[in-house]
Amino acid sequence: MLDLTINWWDIFFKLWPIWAILAAILFLRIFLEIILPNWFHRWQNYNNFIRGERWRSDRDLIRSLRGMKPDEFEEYIAELFSRLGFKAEAIGRSHDGGIDVIAEKDGIKHHIQCKKFITQEVGVGAVRDFYGAIADHLAKGKGYFITTNKFTLEAEKFAEDKPIELIDEQKLIKYIRLAEKESGAPKLSPEEANRNKCPQCGGNLIKKDGKFGKFYGCSSYPKCSFTKEL
Repeated sequence: MLDLTINWWDIFFKLWPIWAILAAILFLRIFLEIILPNWFHRWQNYNNFIRGERWRSDRDLIRSLRGMKPDEFEEYIAELFSRLGFKAEAIGRSHDGGIDVIAEKDGIKHHIQCKKFITQEVGVGAVRDFYGAIADHLAKGKGYFITTNKFTLEAEKFAEDKPIELIDEQKLIKYIRLAEKESGAPKLSPEEANRNKCPQCGGNLIKKDGKFGKFYGCSSYPKCSFTKEL
């Protein structure tokens, strides 16, 4: 009697090259349509931010940093410390204890936590937790706690006698300006800087695409509607 039983597993394994091709096509599509555009967009925004540091006002810098995603802010801090002479790497969620960046210089490792706060100040609890996470790792190095806002008085008092440097928004700006000098970034002349500023509100003029072509528009739009032809 003829056996008509179908062995589906046998058919599946015999057709594995087809499944492999289909899987490769699916991965390639995801990579080209989702992963690569997102990565390129973030890379472009990040590099535009770095190039624009030298002509942005301090207030614009802080506002832009606050607008970053947490992982983007961590990557930026790692890049900032690299320009300051450290060998820095953003490790984020791959490390326990809230350590976001490890920066090494002269063979000594330093641990950094980044808090991208907009309105909330960093309290003593967050600084205490950070110190608890790095206390066993500190030999000669120290910890850096960096925020785009401020620290409470209690947090500052707690860190006074500990190897932790608290970097608030104002001190972060100083680090950024120092990195500009360390990297030898050319300074814009007053005339060049003024060309990048909105004459109405003092904001930044950025290139935009409009109905009738490209133009300069104020970064404070819609609060400010100033425009200028390219």
